[in-house]
Amino acid sequence: MENVFERQGPTAWCPGCGNHVLRKTVLEAMAELGLDQQRVVFVSGIGQAAKAPHYLNVHYFNGLHGRAIPVATGIKAANPQLTVIVESGDGDLYGEGGNHLLHAFRRNPDITVIVHNNMVYGLTKGQASPTSPAGMITPIQIEGVKQAPLNPLALAISQDASFVARGAVSEPRLTKELIIQAVRHRGFALVDVFQNCVTYNKTNTYKWYKANTFVIDSAHRPEDRAAAFSLALRENPYPLGLFYRHEKPAFEYTLPLYRRGLEPLYRRKNEISGIIQSFR
Repeated sequence: MENVFERQGPTAWCPGCGNHVLRKTVLEAMAELGLDQQRVVFVSGIGQAAKAPHYLNVHYFNGLHGRAIPVATGIKAANPQLTVIVESGDGDLYGEGGNHLLHAFRRNPDITVIVHNNMVYGLTKGQASPTSPAGMITPIQIEGVKQAPLNPLALAISQDASFVARGAVSEPRLTKELIIQAVRHRGFALVDVFQNCVTYNKTNTYKWYKANTFVIDSAHRPEDRAAAFSLALRENPYPLGLFYRHEKPAFEYTLPLYRRGLEPLYRRKNEISGIIQSFR
């Protein structure tokens, strides 16, 4: 069956890049969700991973480096009927966009954030990203990375983000299910996805992820925040699956506009235009 979200044509990604697998996984998830194509918006920043929406047949906003989340929050607030998905890289969302990510955990907009985590900056020639492991040699960090890597899942759980999960291109079926659950979740959903960079990260390869990850046991209760945090601290091997879920009100539905049952912002263009004109 034809996937309406499929866009044919070449990509700018290297052969063997994990982005290809993740693109296929996202397409499969979108098809299974049965979403209305006209009500889906992707948002991304800058980087190789941020090109992902270019290769999908969707509405998308490709913005500044690290600024995808505030744009996505605004889009969802203006029209809560839209499915809003952020897809970008670990450098873009955890580095330049780290401040926005932190406060999105607290604000809880109903958006899904899919992070291509290849532990390196893949567009700007392979320097260390926030998730690069200590000791990793790069063209810039020639004596090895000195800092410990950021732990985005532990950070998210510590701030009570309402949905926190990790997938990997080495586990595409699991990753697809996590994306489906994240999109259906009403609130902020973080899906960190381990993926290989065949050009600039020769250590964390597809085989490495396969050998150094495990799927979280079905006995784990995602509502148990302490257990979820403990899981997020584990590494070598790294857990994959749904770590934490906490149902709570989404940001846009706490706004006075919607609590009063008024029309969404995108339907009030004339009213907003009048307000703007009154200040001129």
